[in-house]
Amino acid sequence: MQPEDTNYLKGRGAQFNPKNRFLKNQQIRSEIESIDDWSEPNPATVYLEDNAKSIVNKVDSPDVGMFYSMNPYQGCEHGCIYCYARNAHEYWGYSAGLDFERKIIVKKNAPELLRKFLMNKNWECVPISLSGNTDCYQPAEKKFRLSRGILEVCNEFNQPLGIITKNAGILRDTDLLQQLAKKKLVSVLVSITSFDEDLRRAMEPRTTTAKQRLRVIKELSEVGVRAGVMLGPMIPGLNEHEMQRIMEAASENGASFSAYTFIRLNGAIKLIFHDWLYKNFPDRADKVWHLIENGHGGKVNDSRWGVRMRGEGPISDLVRQQFRKYTKLYNLIDERWELDCTQFRRPGEQGKLF
Repeated sequence: MQPEDTNYLKGRGAQFNPKNRFLKNQQIRSEIESIDDWSEPNPATVYLEDNAKSIVNKVDSPDVGMFYSMNPYQGCEHGCIYCYARNAHEYWGYSAGLDFERKIIVKKNAPELLRKFLMNKNWECVPISLSGNTDCYQPAEKKFRLSRGILEVCNEFNQPLGIITKNAGILRDTDLLQQLAKKKLVSVLVSITSFDEDLRRAMEPRTTTAKQRLRVIKELSEVGVRAGVMLGPMIPGLNEHEMQRIMEAASENGASFSAYTFIRLNGAIKLIFHDWLYKNFPDRADKVWHLIENGHGGKVNDSRWGVRMRGEGPISDLVRQQFRKYTKLYNLIDERWELDCTQFRRPGEQGKLF
């Protein structure tokens, strides 16, 4: 249940804008009781169209399970309170809090940039992750259709890609996904964190229900698209006890592989999550906070490669053991990146002769 406080912004995850670490001067409201001239930020979502210079980024982190990523949108209206991508919004001059959910940067030339990238003779084909940062099927996609444009380019070049989403809007592109799947060029990872609708509405306020996400897995797998389930993040005291139920349901609906992450609260996310937790779950907030600390060696954040996504200590070890057990039990062990890179070719190129 969300708080009955009339000042609580329903439909949003973050409840304020924490300071941007890169900006020296910012206007903030330091005291609720202050009587100086102050106006709250516009509560509506704003789309900021941008002519980006690039769309594909090399991923140097060795523990994220991808080689390159592309994100047609920066910021995400889904408003997931735990999202690690929030911190990246500060690079654009905005806050990781409400700004991340309400000021969505739209890279309107994303499909053209991808085409230009793939035409480069130096590109040696490996899978690219669509939504390595923010969700490519967030509400903005219904208007701008950039993700569909990217799929069309990938289909033309036979460029393999992996997609991560928690939005049923991906089903609008079933036709293209099926074409890519026939050539073994796509896999889809659907994020499911809870079957508790009260928790989902508070934690991921503008996302679709877990039931709808299972429908995504089912409908895609039925037309031959490799689909898996992402349990991320697992938060002790809130949703980690649902791991088995989620993995079992995903398997029953056609999922063939899985992944998970353990909650970590880096940068401004620590402040945003702490505020959200104590407002929404005051009865167990202390317990949850301490469990997260126990999962990271006494801290709630960790930036070390190989450790940050899984945590360390008895709590995170327990989550890891459960994941391994249920992965085998429900046969969710297929390789996510089992995609064919040999078919890639630029328009006009002759097929390779062997």
